Amino acid sequence: MPATPLAETPMPVARPSRAEAEAAVRTLLAWAGDDPSREGLLDTPARVAKAYEEFFAGYRIDPVSVLERTFAETEGYDEIVLLKDIRLESYCEHHMVPIIGVAHVAYLPEHRVVGISKLARVVEAYAKRLQIQEKLTAQIANTIEAVLRPRGVAVIIESEHQCMTTRGVHQHGASMVTSRMLGAFRDDPNTRRELLALLGKG
Repeated sequence: MPATPLAETPMPVARPSRAEAEAAVRTLLAWAGDDPSREGLLDTPARVAKAYEEFFAGYRIDPVSVLERTFAETEGYDEIVLLKDIRLESYCEHHMVPIIGVAHVAYLPEHRVVGISKLARVVEAYAKRLQIQEKLTAQIANTIEAVLRPRGVAVIIESEHQCMTTRGVHQHGASMVTSRMLGAFRDDPNTRRELLALLGKG
């Protein structure tokens, strides 16, 4: 089976200066109806710019390089490797509000394994960008498949979208589930059932 192409990297754009970013926040504060010069808001533009550096740190992480250090000393281990309940914080690209949930990442090693923290790091690299959940799920799975070349990859994400809970239809408690199954997880029903059983969903 040919490797799935890696997720597209956003085209580089001219990054505004910190001062320009803070000025934009002041404009939004005024547009919202408040006074950016009042005491409680004086430092808000700087705080928001600093927070955005953390919220969108994924643009500065290369997910491929995260996965490139692998280990061959596995004593022939070729069963499912599953990292469950990876805390996920992302941001809706339509409204720029949080997407909060968990990701479950599994793969079937061919010859090599990767440190489990690297799987969580790949999730973080793609999550800390402006996203839709369907694309996020595919990006994580496609990158793991392309770099590790395992016999199968599965990514399941369960999350709550605050663009739906805090605005619009105001549906609190509704969660969205997406999955991407590649290789044996897509082609072999028994392997897929085993994964779902490990997740408590079988």
